Amino acid sequence: MDTSLLEQMFHTAVAQAQPALAVSQNLPERPRGRTVVIGAGKASAQMARAFELAWDGPITGLVVTRYGYAEPCERIEIVEAAHPVPDEAGFLAARRIMETVSGLSHDDLVVALISGGGSALLPAPAPGLSLDDEQAINRALLASGAPIGVMNLVRNQFSAIKGGRLAARCRPARVATLVVSDVPGDDPALVASGPTIPLGGNRSLARKYVSLYRIALPPHAQALLAGEDNLAPTTGDLTFAHNSVRTIASAALSLEAAAELARRHGVEAAILSDSIEGESRDVAQVHAAMAREIAARNRPFAKPVVLLSGGETTVTLRGKGRGGRNAEFLLALAIAIDGVPGITALAADTDGIDGSQDNAGAMVDGTTATRLRHAGVDPLAALANNDAYGAFQAIGDLLMTGPTGTNVNDFRAILIR
Repeated sequence: MDTSLLEQMFHTAVAQAQPALAVSQNLPERPRGRTVVIGAGKASAQMARAFELAWDGPITGLVVTRYGYAEPCERIEIVEAAHPVPDEAGFLAARRIMETVSGLSHDDLVVALISGGGSALLPAPAPGLSLDDEQAINRALLASGAPIGVMNLVRNQFSAIKGGRLAARCRPARVATLVVSDVPGDDPALVASGPTIPLGGNRSLARKYVSLYRIALPPHAQALLAGEDNLAPTTGDLTFAHNSVRTIASAALSLEAAAELARRHGVEAAILSDSIEGESRDVAQVHAAMAREIAARNRPFAKPVVLLSGGETTVTLRGKGRGGRNAEFLLALAIAIDGVPGITALAADTDGIDGSQDNAGAMVDGTTATRLRHAGVDPLAALANNDAYGAFQAIGDLLMTGPTGTNVNDFRAILIR
């Protein structure tokens, strides 16, 4: 299986989203008073390191990132915590961050470095809830198959820090938020559940979503959701008028960089969308149908061509296997292109970790399903058991990169020659 071009494109997409250059090009105006740096997410430590190197004034601060994602900083403290289910370290870090931004003045500046994964890394349960409750809420959301916008709206109902609440604690200081976006459509309020950006939606809408997606909330959360709104900041709150928000890296920019690389190699590139959502196996069926049409009839694009897409698909847990949304997408794709020559695909999470496993993603072609069967793996059974990781591990087709230092969500590339 020749995946060299696809792997180059993935690494180009990741390089485009690296914080070092993006942060230095988006520095806020210097304040008359203190500069306090806070942050959360899988890329937040790299963002903090980049900010330290670029900022020519005194700074202090605290940033929380996922275990194994820390970056050495001299003036900003880096704390590691659990993702995707929060732990005690994240709980204590969230409390310390809220204390860090208390008591600031009009002359002070808070720089918030926000990237994907921050929702789990900043657990701050609303009054009446515990860390155990927040952990149970996260597990229920991850198993529900709900899209990221729904998950963040529901999370917001049970938090003392999300949905702009952290920015409210910074008042009267100015808040400058720099965002590495991992959400479809790049709405910064949805990244890490928007701790410094008010999030639209209310408790009534959250109740509808919980019912629609059959999200199994713990009893204390159910009781809280049944009550009145928790008075989160609103999008029209004038107290945020002097704050600023900049999205400095996104899936759209990364896909464009990958497309340009493909064209330099003589392969046309078609960016389908940078904001695809939906069940991973269903999204795979649509991508596979298009790839087969191109392979057989040269439409809607002529060969050779690479189909690119980004966004965040979901997996509804039905079995007990291992595997993230990109591996599940590829396993379903492999089944759908079984025996079709000339199609090769790669899908991976740009942060280097697909879900909770140690792989970034995997690679497939028209021979993958056959090779799985020869290895004693039934592709359909593996898909039914959500065991894409185990399937690709059996034939050595996992993509392993380790943490990349950034996170602009999923990268999918299907090459038709």
